[in-house]
Amino acid sequence: MRVLLVKTSSMGDLIHCLPALTDARRAHPAIRFDWVAEEHFAQIPAWHSAVDQVLLVAVRRWRKRFWPLLSNDEWRAFKQQVRATDYDLVIDAQGLLKSAWLSRAASAPIAGFDSASAREALSSRFYQKRFFVDKNQHAIDRLRQLLAQALNYPPPMDAPDYGLSRQDFMPQNSEPYLLFLHGTTWPSKHWPEPFWRTLLEQIKLPVRLPFGNAAEQARAQRLAAGLKQVQVLPPLDLNGMASAIAGARACVAVDSGLGHLAAALSVPCLSLYGPTLPARVGTRGANQQHLCAISEHSGRGDRYQPCFDSLLPEQVGKALQTLLDKSA
Repeated sequence: MRVLLVKTSSMGDLIHCLPALTDARRAHPAIRFDWVAEEHFAQIPAWHSAVDQVLLVAVRRWRKRFWPLLSNDEWRAFKQQVRATDYDLVIDAQGLLKSAWLSRAASAPIAGFDSASAREALSSRFYQKRFFVDKNQHAIDRLRQLLAQALNYPPPMDAPDYGLSRQDFMPQNSEPYLLFLHGTTWPSKHWPEPFWRTLLEQIKLPVRLPFGNAAEQARAQRLAAGLKQVQVLPPLDLNGMASAIAGARACVAVDSGLGHLAAALSVPCLSLYGPTLPARVGTRGANQQHLCAISEHSGRGDRYQPCFDSLLPEQVGKALQTLLDKSA
């Protein structure tokens, strides 16, 4: 059976989808997937052994010039690539209008969330097969249940298996170190920079700081200034970041895709949450610990106004030490 999976972004969302592929492979050992993903995240689907091809799109870039899209060479090339393979089924695991639109590039039945389950209800109108999946559960569980229904096997009840091996990414001859994943896209998700600095000043173990853009690089350099045990890493692609995470003794992360990558690789990680709640989007896996800031409900579903003043460096430091002791 040949399936086209559409799950384009973001990093954490793609990582959330990996356990569903592991489930499908166990239920149907001969199944093969191709995966439609945004160009910046192309390395993630390729990590899973059930994926043959990663078909790249650049919707974030294309939508800036939507009207001339029909004359876009990249869009035409994508459609040709999709139509070169006879798929038995397309699964839109994103549940958005943009992903439903991409799904229609293939000449195969499309399965996806029904209108009560999809993030954008209108997307379900593009599907021939629609499935209800309760929104009030973790994103990983929702995706596992969607694929189970679409591919006709019992919904799995065991812990998620991302299909990744930490050993496959482990750097050679590396001394023990901690990795602080301080970068995230939402400004409201950032743990205050002075708190990071205080935590770094308290820690004696070597610490490495990655970055994904110029702003994060500048912050990492400020955090490391004058601290001999702290090293700012060079620019890394996703494979390089996976290697840095795999080699870490433990990570401290804000709510970001890299925190989910640590969970997928079974690396002990302490994740700090402010405006989001871990019940639906938190890291899942061995040796994962969550610390939530005291928050006040904003009246917008599960979105909260964070109060990171309540999540002090001393509390984070103690939780990190507990995690290190537990995973030793």
